[in-house]
Amino acid sequence: MASWGPTLYVAFSTISVLVLKALNEVVTEPYMDEPFHIPQAQAYCRGDFQTWDPKITTPPGLYILSLALKRIFALKCNLAVLRLTPLLTLLVLPIALTRLVSFHKRERPPSSLLSPIPEAVVLAAFPIAWFFGFLYYTEVPSLLFVVLTVVSATEGRHGLAALLGAISSTFRQTNIVWVLYAYACSQLMYLRFRRSPPGREPLPKLHDPPALQATPGDLVQTVLSAPKVIPDVLPQFTPYAAVLCAFAAFVIWNGGIVLGDKSNHIPTFHVPQLYYFAGFSAIFAWPALISGHGGIRGLALDIKMRMFGSKRNTLVTVLVSIVMAFTIHKFTIHHPFLLADNRHYTFYVWRRVFLLHPVVPYLLIPGYIACAWAWYIRIGQDQTLLQNLLLPLFVLPTLLPTPLLEPRYFLIPYVLLRAQVIDVPGWGLAVEGAWYALINAGTMWVFLYKERAGVGRFMW
Repeated sequence: MASWGPTLYVAFSTISVLVLKALNEVVTEPYMDEPFHIPQAQAYCRGDFQTWDPKITTPPGLYILSLALKRIFALKCNLAVLRLTPLLTLLVLPIALTRLVSFHKRERPPSSLLSPIPEAVVLAAFPIAWFFGFLYYTEVPSLLFVVLTVVSATEGRHGLAALLGAISSTFRQTNIVWVLYAYACSQLMYLRFRRSPPGREPLPKLHDPPALQATPGDLVQTVLSAPKVIPDVLPQFTPYAAVLCAFAAFVIWNGGIVLGDKSNHIPTFHVPQLYYFAGFSAIFAWPALISGHGGIRGLALDIKMRMFGSKRNTLVTVLVSIVMAFTIHKFTIHHPFLLADNRHYTFYVWRRVFLLHPVVPYLLIPGYIACAWAWYIRIGQDQTLLQNLLLPLFVLPTLLPTPLLEPRYFLIPYVLLRAQVIDVPGWGLAVEGAWYALINAGTMWVFLYKERAGVGRFMW
């Protein structure tokens, strides 16, 4: 299967270039958020760094990247050329994902950068990433630099990882969270496999059992053993600390994390966002989830055992369901933007599912729990307890404060999560690729050729 990687990459790149060509021919004016980003980028291209549209709430990383490409390749700064910036990052994404997936598989990546593995190409075609690779948005450049940050950290190049993490934060401020994730991810793997030199005293060990064998009591032992290993991992934190200090200085100078107009980006405690992410990620990754050992039946039985396999498990499931029901009742946000714009998938999901009946959000609770267990089981095939829990821990500060149900917020955590599923067979990868391709083709076709008069184009 690995030999198909270069062929898939050529096909992925060719199709992407042709799609951008078609999009530029059809969508000849800036669309949706582009009317804010395009003039700002053009101001930077003119050397005007003082002008700033207050409606833009993210840092200028996207515009600086376009400016760098303009100066290196003598490009223009019109709409069609500026859209090359996210496309180029989309084309680099499979190369970066190859190293990330190889890290989780504990395999040596291909020697040639231009030979990405098939799984990386398929993951780069994830519909949210692929679609926004053609519009002048921050999503794909942001994702690419986050992936490069994690890859550099896991390869022990912490200075480079910190630098790339700082760059990633110039696309989206919340990427500062993923800088810390990169450091933590690298150190957990280091602690898992480090060994004492022959003849030396045994090194302090972090209690971190295999994820699928762990019990709640193991978490207590993990916390108690953590102080013993902290001195061994602190030196590697130095470059990341510098990035954190710089970010803290920015927040103090700016008076908050959001640039520009803060009125529509007020952090709100949005617990159900975590449940939406669990469901969203399971729907998109279902081929990877069901293609493990035992197939869909084996996965369903594992989930059933963890939810209802004993009196203790059943009690925990009931208690968790009660807590989730309370948080849904207390913290569900009917954001005005959600039902004000029928050009997005979320409009129809919210209207035709969540608003179908007041009881529907509560009926979905068992499904959310099952999705969470499905992910825990699949990524836990060759991971420790802490490695399994690390990404959910870092998802909390990125999703909890976001009041709007927006698939773009799920992009980075989804890609980092899916990369941890290491045993997808060839047929599962083929089905996953076909699933992504079907969604991509349908969404892009409707976006390009089914514009509605007085409404606009449908998109994510």
